[in-house]
Amino acid sequence: MDKKNIFVRIQEMETQMVQMHSELGELKLVIKELLEDNHRLSLENEQLRKVFKREVQSAESEASSPLEQSQHVQDKESEEDVVGEGYDNLARLYHEGFHICNVYFGHLRTEGDCLFCLSFLNK
Repeated sequence: MDKKNIFVRIQEMETQMVQMHSELGELKLVIKELLEDNHRLSLENEQLRKVFKREVQSAESEASSPLEQSQHVQDKESEEDVVGEGYDNLARLYHEGFHICNVYFGHLRTEGDCLFCLSFLNK
């Protein structure tokens, strides 16, 4: 092999390494996005399981005696008159782990309480 041929081969290898490095960077970004999506979906799944479990428990408790059901319905109606059904729905959504503020409405709360949501609930 002559000296020029070796130099040309080294340049080709360097070009290939640069291309591989950029492809590796792109793959790392894709993996990062997939991991973030997986984590977000896992949190949402956990929240939905808690909600489902709570709903099943409330359905079982509502299947109790008819006298208790009528008392529960009367209590619930009086509460709705005072506070309002919309407020109750928003409070329930917030406690299920979703934002109710105008900034992040409908997104899953991943970092604890949201000051915007809490200020909205306290109005």
